[in-house]
Amino acid sequence: MQYEINPSANVPIYRQIMDQVARLIAGGGLRPGDDLPSVRAVAAQHAVNPMTVSKAYSLLEAQGLVQRVRGQGMVVAQRAVNHARQDPMDMLRPSLEAAATHARQLEIPAARAVAEFKKLLQGEK
Repeated sequence: MQYEINPSANVPIYRQIMDQVARLIAGGGLRPGDDLPSVRAVAAQHAVNPMTVSKAYSLLEAQGLVQRVRGQGMVVAQRAVNHARQDPMDMLRPSLEAAATHARQLEIPAARAVAEFKKLLQGEK
């Protein structure tokens, strides 16, 4: 599992990590007991401060989504399933609303915006 971190985004890095873990749990990509990448590995891979990754993991732990397991690191908590019952579309909707607002402001026709979104969903750039 790898995080997609954008240092120049308006969203703080720790929040980007938290949001991605929450989405992966809600979407079923992470299940209870699955390991999260170590703080050191994430920090080294993305050239970010380990304290930033640690903050994200600590906040996720406080939310009950992950737990520390001695000698193993952070894993998805068993009770995270309760949090994951949220409709994944509820998590996606704010991003879609922002994209729709941007498309309207840029006067991009809906069909063109939808076509671009479909390409992105398929992994095309």
